[in-house]
Amino acid sequence: MQKTAVKIQTKKLPPLQIALDLIDLPRALQIAEEAVSGGVTWIESGTPLIKADGMESVRALRNRFPEKTIVADMKTMDAGAVEVEIAAKSGADVVLILGVSPDSMISEAVLAGKKYGVKIGADLIATDDPVKRAKELEELGVDIINIHVGLDQQVLGIEPVELIKKVSKACSSNIMIAAAGGLNSETAVKAYEAGGSLYKAKNPKEIAEKIIESLKSGKPVETKEFHKFDAEHLAEAFSKVSTANISDAMHRTGEMRGLKPVWQGSPEKPMKFAGPAVTVRTYSGDWSKPVAAIDECRPGDVLVIDSCASEIACWGELATHSCITAGVIAVIIDGAARDIDDIRKLQFPVFARHFTPTAGEPKGFGEINAVIECGGRSIEPGDWIIGDESGIVAVPKKKAMEIANRAIDVKEKEDRIREEIKRGSTLGKTAYLKKWDIKK
Repeated sequence: MQKTAVKIQTKKLPPLQIALDLIDLPRALQIAEEAVSGGVTWIESGTPLIKADGMESVRALRNRFPEKTIVADMKTMDAGAVEVEIAAKSGADVVLILGVSPDSMISEAVLAGKKYGVKIGADLIATDDPVKRAKELEELGVDIINIHVGLDQQVLGIEPVELIKKVSKACSSNIMIAAAGGLNSETAVKAYEAGGSLYKAKNPKEIAEKIIESLKSGKPVETKEFHKFDAEHLAEAFSKVSTANISDAMHRTGEMRGLKPVWQGSPEKPMKFAGPAVTVRTYSGDWSKPVAAIDECRPGDVLVIDSCASEIACWGELATHSCITAGVIAVIIDGAARDIDDIRKLQFPVFARHFTPTAGEPKGFGEINAVIECGGRSIEPGDWIIGDESGIVAVPKKKAMEIANRAIDVKEKEDRIREEIKRGSTLGKTAYLKKWDIKK
């Protein structure tokens, strides 16, 4: 998970934290080294790392960075005293527990923290009323209120800044407030003024330096890392990722199968498109509705045609030329297309199940903007269709913003792995395959 925590206690520059939400300790240590060289002073063994390597991850961070603040994100909800004890004895300076936990557990964790000399941070993730709960947690004696927007919330476009303002106003100046959840050099200063871009970055040192520069100047500093996108910028978001990234984000679903491209693209002009679907249902060889649907499209739309897998063409070069004139960016046909050589010259994305010289007749059967079946998937009007040379994926419109941000998260993690490979590693080593292969 992408997370940068900004600790706010006085008007001095707040500490900068990296959350190592990985599952392989050697990679986590390497990334931590780079981030520390850029100015990071708090290093968190994230929950995935603790679950993968246990307290050894905390011990390793303590041994590698003896002068830094080590945070153990235990997400404790039960047995608070015991879990604080094992984290403290392993070298943690701060132990994070869940703010939704019972008050009795939180009290025990606070007492254990005092006993073993560690600070207790309470994470507000999933609390029904975070402002009210923050005040209660302060009364229970926690040292840090952690305003945390988790990855599954980040992909929905939720940011911590507004909540930081409310919690900072509700709590006393004696308590430390941590802001965590996808902050970068352009958003960290907003969090600081109110009260994870690091571990996935190709260059954690550079990004850490930019965040610190932003905090020192009080102004956002442009970063080249990807940002979360809202519904108005989905085309831009999907243009930044591949269909493979999107498939991974959808847990290997979404592919429209059995359709082949007329034009493959080229290094000079890669084939890439992303837009909302205008759907058409027609019948074998009937090209009336597919052609009529062009006039229903807006610039940036993708025309998706269910032609019942027919081997008689409902599409050709003249219809393709009409799409270019209307601003349609791609056509997907579960059926046949013809004039393949002419369409290829136009360098326009057309996918079809069959290529044929034989055309049908315009009879007018079918309908426009109905729910259809195409490429083995159910497509509704407005669903997002993304294509490149790997194939086509369909994203339900209700989940488009979430999937776009999840796909960007996939790409960011791949970029980090790609950078490690460039430095001399291999995919097998970077992914620790021997460790994580399924055990029977």
